[in-house]
Amino acid sequence: MLPATHYGQRHRQLRLRVLEALERRMKQFIRREELWPLRIPNEPILLHTVIEQALQDEAASFDPASLRSRPLLRLAWEDGSVWEAWVIVLPSGFKLYCDSTEDEDRILASGGRNEGDESDRIFLELLSESAGRHFGIEMAGGAPSRVRSSIADRAFLVHVFVNLFEVTATEDSVRQQLEDVGATRDVTPDGSDFQADVEQWLDLATS
Repeated sequence: MLPATHYGQRHRQLRLRVLEALERRMKQFIRREELWPLRIPNEPILLHTVIEQALQDEAASFDPASLRSRPLLRLAWEDGSVWEAWVIVLPSGFKLYCDSTEDEDRILASGGRNEGDESDRIFLELLSESAGRHFGIEMAGGAPSRVRSSIADRAFLVHVFVNLFEVTATEDSVRQQLEDVGATRDVTPDGSDFQADVEQWLDLATS
């Protein structure tokens, strides 16, 4: 039996081969003025396809989760469904923005080396204001019941979710969750203050 250090070294070698393949793919991404400084592929790239092409017969033994450098956003619903956005940091320092559902992992965009976490925020903002359409995906369904994010700026997250819920016409789902827990909502003369609703909802979803 080979020692564990051998397996660890072999996995690092496989991971490097996948990262190199991702670097090559990223060079083909296109620039669109409205998405600057991000670049996008012609369509979302299935991560398992890149892994299979890079590793061939060894792909089955490779854990795609080892490519994740950090999470960005995780949404979970009462029915057990989960959606995640996360980042791969390439050896060059460029970032790949990815998402995951129960069925697949997709590469949606790349960000430059010099933007710090600003490109993370731009990605989430563009994602929310288009409900994913900027990146070739569609975000739909009711408001999630649980939220986790590596971004600690609550005001920014409220802004992201206000955009997302308005674009996807999910406002009633947010209000229903608040009513279900008996939350007291702020109401203006013109009706409900939706930003205030989202602030309360986010407190519940992240508690």
